[in-house]
Amino acid sequence: MAELLIWPALIGYGEAAFAYAGVLRVPGGSARLGIWGVRIGWLAQTGLLIAQAFDADGFPWGTWAGALNLFVWLVVGAYLIWGCTPRYRLLGLAVMPFAAALLLAAWVGGGTGGSTGDTSSVLLALHVGLMLAGFAGLTLAGGLAGLYLWQDRRLKRRDIRVLRLRLPPLETLDRLSARTALISLIVLTLGIVVGVASFDQGDFDLAMATAIAIWGLYAVGLLLRREGRIQARRFALVLVAGFALVAVALPLTHFAS
Repeated sequence: MAELLIWPALIGYGEAAFAYAGVLRVPGGSARLGIWGVRIGWLAQTGLLIAQAFDADGFPWGTWAGALNLFVWLVVGAYLIWGCTPRYRLLGLAVMPFAAALLLAAWVGGGTGGSTGDTSSVLLALHVGLMLAGFAGLTLAGGLAGLYLWQDRRLKRRDIRVLRLRLPPLETLDRLSARTALISLIVLTLGIVVGVASFDQGDFDLAMATAIAIWGLYAVGLLLRREGRIQARRFALVLVAGFALVAVALPLTHFAS
């Protein structure tokens, strides 16, 4: 019965994605519809996760599909921190289609249903939680960077329509995306350390190798930005590339067998 909550979550996220797309044509009203779709969908998914936690005998999100389910919830929850303010609502144009697609993949893969969970290690729950929280923050940083690149391109083309969208200044987007990436990288680092500490000999797999590759990309980008060796636009491109790597890596990897 609890799995039925997946439908209002999917409908809410899907409606938000379409509503935010409409903001580009008609600023204002569509954004308000979008944020309500996000809120309703996130509340429904929260109820689903709570039901899974009560029904499972252990940690219910160790499989790749379960991890996607939890990851989407973290991404949308992080978006809601800024998305409720008018200046950042258009960030949902990058976040919500991605969230809706991954939640659909989680449902198809069985990550939203009942589960017996994984009782093998408490470290598994900590590892998965930290890794997914880090990935969620990096995804949001990529979305902020994408919004930066889109706005920068429109301004260079002297597109006056962008001025009606009440977007944050480019400097603010650059600074916020960098801070979000840095905090998320710290969380991801902790997740990697916990994962390595809990590995048995020979357990190093594709999931961890991909996570380390993502960590390296963001670490190098942040270091170059701090030293002033790359400009804001190029740093935004690094964040978007990292966002794409996270998007590709998540459905192809798993945290537990």
